[in-house]
Amino acid sequence: MVKIGSVAFNSLGKDLIELIHSEGFQIFLDLKFHDIKNTVIKSSLAAAELGVWMINVHSSGGIDMMSGVANAIRKNNYRTLVTGVTILTSLDDKDIKAIGYSDNTKEQVMKMAKLCYDSDLNGIVCSAEEAKAIKNKFKDNLICVCPGIRRAQDCKDDQKRIITPEMAANNGADYIVVGRPIIDSRDPLESLIKIKKEFNNSLEK
Repeated sequence: MVKIGSVAFNSLGKDLIELIHSEGFQIFLDLKFHDIKNTVIKSSLAAAELGVWMINVHSSGGIDMMSGVANAIRKNNYRTLVTGVTILTSLDDKDIKAIGYSDNTKEQVMKMAKLCYDSDLNGIVCSAEEAKAIKNKFKDNLICVCPGIRRAQDCKDDQKRIITPEMAANNGADYIVVGRPIIDSRDPLESLIKIKKEFNNSLEK
């Protein structure tokens, strides 16, 4: 799978989607839709029309918005998975307090995950730090897509809640999202292989 984020999509649009699909990859279109219900539903359907494997919406948009997207995707017979972003991995307890949340990061992620579950989404986007607790609480195959992945020697960049590929696998992450540790590497392919091996080997234990 290949993740296409807002920078790449806003620069190249549907041409990039078609190119990546032509190479045989499934696409996680990471645009984090967050708006009024009608707008997010129409945006999600437009993304699904492109044939992408997975999209995401911000769970802070609420149950009505998220369930509306999930229902619209299924009603139109798209196979696109819908995941809900809980708390960005670039935020920590101090950051979410400043935003106005009263709980700590883990507690707030669990609340957001419950909203996604109640909205009948396919899964959530969260730090792998929270994946184990989520897997224990929600037994019905709620997918955990986990960014903020860094090997021990990698630069943290602007991520705050980071975790290694091995720890992510051990915590129950279904998919890990890795960008700059590969893109900014002197040898991107070697970095990709090492990260993939570390994650997959832990899954097999």
